[in-house]
Amino acid sequence: MIPLIEDQNQEVLEAVIIRFVGDSGDGMQLTGTQFSDTSAMFGNDVATFPNYPAEIRAPQGSLYGVSGFQVHIGSVEISTPGDNVDLLVAMNPAGLKTNLHALKPGHTVIVDSDAFTKKNLEKALYESNPLEDGSLENYRVIEVAMTSLTKEALKEVEGLDNKSITRSKNMFSLGMVYWMYDRSPEYTIEFFNKKFKNKPQIIEANTKVLNAGFYFAETLELIPNAYTIAPAKMEAGTYRIIMGNTATAWGFLAAAEKSGLELFLGSYPITPATDILHELVKHKHFGVKAFQAEDEIAGITSSIGAAFAGDLAITTTSGPGLALKGEALGLAMMIELPLVVVNVQRGGPSTGLPTKTEQSDLLQAMYGRNGESPVIVIAASTPANCFDFAYMASKLTLEHMTPVVLLTDGYIANGSAPWKIQSVESMPEIKNNIVKEAKENWHPYDRNQDTLARGWAIPGSEGLEHRVGGLEKDKVSGNVSYVPENHEHMISTRAEKVRRVQNYIPDVEVEFAQEGDLLVVGWGGTYGSLHSAVKQMNDEGYSNIGFAHFNYINPLPKNTEEVLKKFKKILVCELNNGQFVQILKINFSGFDFLQFNKVQGLPFANNELIQKFKSLAK
Repeated sequence: MIPLIEDQNQEVLEAVIIRFVGDSGDGMQLTGTQFSDTSAMFGNDVATFPNYPAEIRAPQGSLYGVSGFQVHIGSVEISTPGDNVDLLVAMNPAGLKTNLHALKPGHTVIVDSDAFTKKNLEKALYESNPLEDGSLENYRVIEVAMTSLTKEALKEVEGLDNKSITRSKNMFSLGMVYWMYDRSPEYTIEFFNKKFKNKPQIIEANTKVLNAGFYFAETLELIPNAYTIAPAKMEAGTYRIIMGNTATAWGFLAAAEKSGLELFLGSYPITPATDILHELVKHKHFGVKAFQAEDEIAGITSSIGAAFAGDLAITTTSGPGLALKGEALGLAMMIELPLVVVNVQRGGPSTGLPTKTEQSDLLQAMYGRNGESPVIVIAASTPANCFDFAYMASKLTLEHMTPVVLLTDGYIANGSAPWKIQSVESMPEIKNNIVKEAKENWHPYDRNQDTLARGWAIPGSEGLEHRVGGLEKDKVSGNVSYVPENHEHMISTRAEKVRRVQNYIPDVEVEFAQEGDLLVVGWGGTYGSLHSAVKQMNDEGYSNIGFAHFNYINPLPKNTEEVLKKFKKILVCELNNGQFVQILKINFSGFDFLQFNKVQGLPFANNELIQKFKSLAK
């Protein structure tokens, strides 16, 4: 926490980082989301990081079953959920043990003391009770019998069983944190009334416990002052807090509206991409056709069929699903139909770390198909701009008649941030290559001379009958061709079509120093971490460090080499073992690319980046 002003009643802060942790059934995701949404309504800049186990319900009290939600709010620019926390709320011993390392010395931890039983301590592998053995003496510990106080608050509410009562204790902790940081509970109470409108007992119970926690915090001598965080100064407009997966879904909705096409999603549920399917299913009134297929292959092939029929077609998945979709993605590239494949990356290989983030599918997106089969590859970099890149992926695939792989990751897909609401009218135009009528000497592989995109002939259109399939096509008629020279021509044409996309994407921009000793390079969802660290370096006087972040991977922006030449050292930072750096090496010789890699299922921490940057910068 960064204090600015202190008066008799409140301490005003620039920013604060809070982490809620407990069992996967303790409602930590809901608690964190409500605090985030309330802070966003207040006008704070917000970034969040949900962190939960892959098991649907891990063993209660186990170390690997801990679910957490971190939120960073401020009156200043907030680019990441932050590193070390100012307040830790631990609902059980396992949550305390696995997260205490992240709490800044001297800062506050609130615990549910009722949960620190002998049995729970053993499950968390504690040899003694940390609330009694002095191991927490470097922190301000607030012990609260939340379970008992929750039961006391609800003793007059009829019709609730003991399990339902106990499950409400997360609202007690939320009420306390609301009081500590000068947040009103009203938004959350309104949420109760909407979500549980047919369950008045649940509304009453959660409201009572929330208020009980709020007023209990007011009486604690260990919290003598409430803190407050002023609203952030943001560009004028209407904002809402949005998760990356939701923003991705909305970007496709906007693209369908702008292009005048119906939206089709063929998908198979997979963590952490499933929420895109869940969101689009809600919008059938916008003409969305959402098909939950029996497997990943059916998901993408149904989308190819929809594209053949004239829809804006998408399919969503994560790394294991992209592996299964590889053959069909090659088919879409061969037929030259528009298709967007969203890969919300997670830790691999195999089942790997389903709920943790990683950037290790980049080379899979680039080369994970048989034969010479280039596709456009782009990557979103924040929860909010998932909207923009879903829209851009749609625009590129429709205008260039080749598939686009859109990469996000678990970090930005499940994270949330303020998003400025946009109007469809203000968004870039989306053209398509639909052939309206058969002209004399029309051929299915007639091409636009600028983009090399072929015409999009919709089946059932008189005079536009043509053949499609996975066998090589004659360069004019589209009939099957085994002519060697024709095959080589078509291979070169499809590659050149992707390369020419360079003419339709923006240059990569350099932030901070435009030339100097060190250029930090990133791509995709690492933007917030890298931007924050380079900004801190510049604030500390390291004015010779620049930052270039890539959203367009294949093809790379035209000015990439020009940017690289302006710096003595180039450090490529990735949440993998070095995949984007391999792409840079393939495209640009003569550069000594340095690497900083992390493969732990976690985003970059600010302190580890600063340490690395300082070791390379003057």
